[in-house]
Amino acid sequence: MTYDQTVGLTHEREFIGNSDALAWGLAGLFIKGSIWIAFASAFLGIGLSRTKYRPTEITSLLLLMIFLLFLGVFLINRPFDPANEILPKVYFSDHWFWEPDRELKPRPERWGGLLCALIGVIFYVSLIKRDKLAQMLTLFGFLAGGFGFALGQCVQAFNAWHPDYFRTGFFDEGTTARMIVRNFNWQSMMETSFGAIWGAILGLGVWLNRGLIQTETGDDNVELSSGQEWLLILVHVVALLTWDFLSYPAFDQFADHAITMGFLPIFGIMAGRFWPYMVALPIVVLPIAGKTIRHIVYGTQHIEPDLGWLVYGVIPVALALVLALVLYFAGNQGQSGRQFARWTLLFTAWVFFLLNFAFFEFSWPWVPLDQWTDRTPNTVLFTIALFGITLVTLLYGWRKPTTTPWRSADKNVRAPLQFHPRQSS
Repeated sequence: MTYDQTVGLTHEREFIGNSDALAWGLAGLFIKGSIWIAFASAFLGIGLSRTKYRPTEITSLLLLMIFLLFLGVFLINRPFDPANEILPKVYFSDHWFWEPDRELKPRPERWGGLLCALIGVIFYVSLIKRDKLAQMLTLFGFLAGGFGFALGQCVQAFNAWHPDYFRTGFFDEGTTARMIVRNFNWQSMMETSFGAIWGAILGLGVWLNRGLIQTETGDDNVELSSGQEWLLILVHVVALLTWDFLSYPAFDQFADHAITMGFLPIFGIMAGRFWPYMVALPIVVLPIAGKTIRHIVYGTQHIEPDLGWLVYGVIPVALALVLALVLYFAGNQGQSGRQFARWTLLFTAWVFFLLNFAFFEFSWPWVPLDQWTDRTPNTVLFTIALFGITLVTLLYGWRKPTTTPWRSADKNVRAPLQFHPRQSS
């Protein structure tokens, strides 16, 4: 869903000094950010909860969400007829109301439909399943996304509204601070602030509600055969790559609703053995590697195609796949969820960082300040975060569990300490 035009209401040149546009844009970002992160938080809560969810229940919930999505778009995000300058009553992107004399290109919004789908999730976990953890994490996610997006954009808007602030005093021309700030990519600073804020608030929510997390072992029945699982994984990977790298209008109309693309992996995670590992590792790496190849190999042409595909595609995806299989078999041998989280977090943090470091053309932070690019300040921030994550994953939580892992001789029963969204250790 578009949000660039919503961001623009708060900081583009035409709106500087217009406090009403600023407030409206921030309100739109709060709503869109809230919905965005609340979905993630709701399913995180479902995954960690003591309340059991069967695959058929999750399938029914996803079907309900899709129905509510279309209903909400119809009720809230329509009519949309830009040719006749007819837009929804509540519209958070550029509008003739703000710029009556300009030729605009409004874009359709879906936040109303997504909000209705989210309300359906909240209703289901709160009133039907009475899942306290999912309910609380959805609330924390809603606040985290709203405050994260709005406050993160305040960083970019402040620079646009007060351009002289970073040019005088402490930031005078010639000072080290000025040399650093002049390379800021303010859009990236907004996104970095957004992520830091919502991550911190949601992390706090998980910590405050940690007593509700499922830690005991259980007998989660697998309802898909290995052949069925791998077939569904293949279908999803093909669909994901098609959505990201090709353009088929009919398929895009299906996939762009987002909930539709989440249907298969969420069902697979609930009903299968391999899906949790495949989603957490190679499936997430695939589009990031693909976009890096597209930019480095075919966009900037910084590297020969054969070597580029090997370094930025084959190696990271193959390593992710190998690690997923190793962790799967380790889970069957009783490895704890904490150990799964440790190695998965460490691997993905480094791989995502390095792929993006290449994508942004190796913005080395130790070069002279006058050679910094507009990506270097973010590289510094993410390098600090990366080493922080690395230290935590390598040093924290190595004590042995006090209980003996339960084992099942039934091959159709998932190993209890194997990583699964409904379990935590």
